[in-house]
Amino acid sequence: MEINKKIIKLLNNVKEKGPLVHHITNYVTVNDCANITLAIGGSPVMADDINEVSDMVSLSSALVINIGTLNTTSIQSMLLAGKTANKFNIPVILDPVGAGATTYRTNTAKKIISEVKLSVIRGNLSEIKTLYGIEAKTKGVDACVSASVDGNEFTQVKEMAKALATKFNTVVAITGAVDIITDGENLYTASNGHKIMAKVTGTGCMCTSLIGCCLGAGDNNLLAALSGVVSMGIAGEIAYEGLDKNRGGTGTLKVKIIDAIYNLTETEIMKRSKINEK
Repeated sequence: MEINKKIIKLLNNVKEKGPLVHHITNYVTVNDCANITLAIGGSPVMADDINEVSDMVSLSSALVINIGTLNTTSIQSMLLAGKTANKFNIPVILDPVGAGATTYRTNTAKKIISEVKLSVIRGNLSEIKTLYGIEAKTKGVDACVSASVDGNEFTQVKEMAKALATKFNTVVAITGAVDIITDGENLYTASNGHKIMAKVTGTGCMCTSLIGCCLGAGDNNLLAALSGVVSMGIAGEIAYEGLDKNRGGTGTLKVKIIDAIYNLTETEIMKRSKINEK
C-alpha cells in the first residue's frame, strides 16, 4: 500500500533528522511524552516558562501545545510560543485535553485556535465536538462518547472533522476505536490499537508527541498526523500482545508501548497498518 511506504519514509526521516520538539504540556504525562519522543527518534524539550519559550521555539522543529493541566501562566506561554512558531513557520499541534469539561478549558482551547495557526489538532471525539460547537459529555478530561463505526453517525463525524479542518485550515485527527484524520479534503481512517490503551493515562498525549515528531521531520501535515496515529496504534497492539496476561497490566503496557515505538519496523507497519482512504 503506497501510503504505508510514505509513512515508513517519514519515520525514517524522524530518525535521521532527530527533530527538536518543544512541548508545553501537562505535568501528568510530561515524562511519557518525553520518552516516546526519544523512542521514535526525536529530541524533546519541555520548557514552559514565558521567559524562555520564544527562544526555545525558535530553535525547534515543531511545537506541541497540550492543555491537560492548565494555569494562567502556562496559557500565556502557550500563546506566546504558538505565535513565535508561526513567525518562524514552525508547525504547531494542539491537544485540547478535556475541552468541554469546563468553560475555562473550552475557552482556552478556542483562544489558542483563534490566535495561533495550527498544523494539526488532535483530540478525542468529545473534544473535537466541543471545538466544532456540539455539546459533548466528558468525565473529568476523559471522553464519554464514541462514534459507532457503522451507519450515519460515523459518516456525520467524518463530515464534522472535514468541516472543522476546512474552517481552520488545519489537519484534524480524531482518535478512538477508529481514528479519523483529514485536512478537509482528503480523509483517512485507521483501525489500529487496542481498547486497553484507554486504561493508560497519556496514550493520547503520547500520540500527539509522535505527530509532533513527524511534523518536525517532514512537510506534509496530513501524512504527519496519520503517521503518528498509526504508529501509536500499532505500538499499542504489539504492547498488548507482549503482555503476560496473568501478571502484566497497564503499567507494563505503557513501558511496552514505548519499547514498541523504539523498535517499530517497516515490516510491522506494512503488515499491521489498517488504513482506509475515503
